[in-house]
Amino acid sequence: MEKLIQKYNDKLFKHGLTERDEPLIGTLDAEIIWNKTNKTTNILEKLFKTLNINSIIFSEPAEPYKTIIEYLTKTSSGIIYPEDCETRTFLHELPYTKNFDVQTITNILKERKSLIIPGHGIITFGTVSPEQAFVTFSSVCFAVYIKFFSDYLEHKKHRTITNEEEKTFNKIALMINPYPEFSFSLMKGPFSKEKVYKALNEAGKITVKSKLVDSYFGNISYLIDNIIYISQTGSSLDELDGYIDTCPIDNSSCAGITASSELSAHKQIYLDTDNTAILHGHPKFSVILSMDCNQQNMCKYKNQCHTKCPYKRFVNDIPIVPGEVGTGPYGLYKTIPSAIKGKRGVIVYGHGAFTACKKDFNEAFNNLLSIEKMCKQEYFKRANI
Repeated sequence: MEKLIQKYNDKLFKHGLTERDEPLIGTLDAEIIWNKTNKTTNILEKLFKTLNINSIIFSEPAEPYKTIIEYLTKTSSGIIYPEDCETRTFLHELPYTKNFDVQTITNILKERKSLIIPGHGIITFGTVSPEQAFVTFSSVCFAVYIKFFSDYLEHKKHRTITNEEEKTFNKIALMINPYPEFSFSLMKGPFSKEKVYKALNEAGKITVKSKLVDSYFGNISYLIDNIIYISQTGSSLDELDGYIDTCPIDNSSCAGITASSELSAHKQIYLDTDNTAILHGHPKFSVILSMDCNQQNMCKYKNQCHTKCPYKRFVNDIPIVPGEVGTGPYGLYKTIPSAIKGKRGVIVYGHGAFTACKKDFNEAFNNLLSIEKMCKQEYFKRANI
């Protein structure tokens, strides 16, 4: 259990979510085990008795998340409402409280997966393993990031920026690290059935390392002989060993039950194009710019943008499409395939970017990274208007 705790302590730092060894992590096995003890341990330990959980992560986030959370909790009324896809489907909303007591924390965490305590940190939990707590912690950081930068751009356009918001933005902008440059190439395709697993693992790891995906969100696939090799739902792209499903494109197997929830979109892209590799990530500025729209105040689909947006929108040459996960009436399998033809990729409203290519993951990864770099540059261009 100690090794598992250390794994997620290291992952939180590696992913830029906390400072090294900052998190307080507790797990329940035969007894409650903590990676360290401090003045909050006694309070948090009581949550194991009041909630049906087996793990807790409590930590002050690293910058720029710390400053963003400080600002959002000062300017919101008890709950923060991000509008990205993951928050809508996974977190719903981000509650916070200044009351650091067991009853308050318990009452909130009975209804939500996370709790922000301003000046202290973020509490998340797992009911099965610490991985769930890690995923939620990562998702909270992603959501507040998207929320702050989306709001700032909207307020900038409408000239409603406050002095405090401007000051916070300028502070945070200095904290954003540039995206990495890579001089190497990934495995060369086309791949055999024996090599495809290694190729998927390699591409998944570099996507996470490049911070083009947060939490366990994102997926990857490759098509060989009408079989889609695809990451499983809920899998982390940097830990795909044992989490890749083989799904015949004709649905002649039930392997798709555990496959990525976006299998239907991958399948339709393969059917409608000559691509054999697909990579989907959640780069932050791609998500932020997808939600920047000049039509909102006059659009009859306001608040339904993520499923029903009727406008053709782009970030330079990259189309932005609506759609939702799965095979419903507004599924991504209906919106992405036609939009991605002849393009470097597609950005889904509030959700992330898809790239596809014909041979291996070199072009798909490079396009995902270049689209995010372009979106970041475009964001600051728009923010300074």
